[in-house]
Amino acid sequence: MRKLVLAAASIVAVAGLAACGESAADKAAEQKADALEAQAAATPNEAQEQALNAEADRIEQQAGNADGGMTTSNTPNTSPSTPAN
Repeated sequence: MRKLVLAAASIVAVAGLAACGESAADKAAEQKADALEAQAAATPNEAQEQALNAEADRIEQQAGNADGGMTTSNTPNTSPSTPAN
């Protein structure tokens, strides 16, 4: 019985950690990337728009990987071999 209670408590603890969601760094990176994407949408220059969007993707990718992959669900796919959705 005691082992069952300890196992259940461990599961609850792990689930709680997983539910923590984004870290403060992830949120800050997301805001910075959103600002860059807004700036990209506002520019009439196609090359500049692409560069700004690429930088926003890089920021999001870096933030998603900085925490050891715990919050990569919001990380964009920037692989050149895989088409974006």
